[in-house]
Amino acid sequence: MIVLPLLGQLSDDYGRKPLLIVTVSTTIIPFTLLAIDQSRGSVYAYYGLRTISFIISQGSIFCISVAYAADVVDERKRAAAFSWITGLFSASHVVGNMLARFLPEDYIFVVSIALLIIVPVYMALFLKETVRPTEKPDHNVPCIKKATKIVKERYHSMKHAVDIVTSSSTLKRISSISFFYELGMSGISGVLLYYLKSLFGFNKNQLSEILMMVGVGSIFSQMLVLPLLNPLIGEKLILCMGLLASVAYGLLYGLAWASWVPYLSASFGVIYILVKPATYAVISKASNSADQGKAQGFIAGVQSVASLLSPLAMSPLTTWFLSSDAPFDCKGFSIILASISMVVALCFAWTLDIHAPSKKSSEVYTEDVETPLLT
Repeated sequence: MIVLPLLGQLSDDYGRKPLLIVTVSTTIIPFTLLAIDQSRGSVYAYYGLRTISFIISQGSIFCISVAYAADVVDERKRAAAFSWITGLFSASHVVGNMLARFLPEDYIFVVSIALLIIVPVYMALFLKETVRPTEKPDHNVPCIKKATKIVKERYHSMKHAVDIVTSSSTLKRISSISFFYELGMSGISGVLLYYLKSLFGFNKNQLSEILMMVGVGSIFSQMLVLPLLNPLIGEKLILCMGLLASVAYGLLYGLAWASWVPYLSASFGVIYILVKPATYAVISKASNSADQGKAQGFIAGVQSVASLLSPLAMSPLTTWFLSSDAPFDCKGFSIILASISMVVALCFAWTLDIHAPSKKSSEVYTEDVETPLLT
């Protein structure tokens, strides 16, 4: 909730490249430790380091990557670029699951660590910086004054990020959409395996089949369908289509009456996966070039708040309605409630007006604006 907006601000102020390298590199240490030593102490250390790594890297890599893409891609082509980013992420999940299934157990950690090391090395060698640092470092300032100055800068940067979002009707609306969508979707994801296992006796392999099916379909929809549709219908309609599909996805799970219904529900994942790239595109259009990281980071923070709150209600509610003490017979009631949250997001999306950032805001930061490298 705090780290995502902070990293987004830092990427605006000090550059995308160093922040990307740092966030990606944090994932290497915990897995390397576990590969070297699998004793009980190392396992505990792994979980501690992995938690820290998760806090730093989860969501922030996407947030900064999207801001980087906004720096180098022309506004008209950003939706397609964002969909390729999310599509490649889906492809990595599919390939990763396949490697985990077919690689010998002794080689899984070795291959994973090698791939993790390649990423920051590649970025250090080939990734071009797109943001000029705002200030030169003060080498002669005492440490206490420097620390105080950094805290003040971060406070003012955080306040500026809030002002950016609250002063834009588009960003305020997309924040609400993101909150209610993530509230419903993370709630469903958190209880889905338990729900399907209790209702139909599904095991991990069957859920893995469902996720694999969605993953393969989502690669196609993100990398091919969205770039073709976006010039024709725009981000708003794509966002509404994705949210409508997410509502159908949730309702079919909640009302599932046979073991084949979850497979039908999962097929809507091919469409609702488009919500993320469409959201990134709307945020990017409503923000000027100097504030891409701040806006993306702030709304990513809003999504993380929803992800935190949702399981607090969904887990006990799902357990209650699957038990014999349920007030009425509707085992998927909690998932239906989560779907209602996504209906609220759809209502906000239907009234969304996408406005470019105000001229006044752009003029304040005009010296930081970069000409797109790809047109």
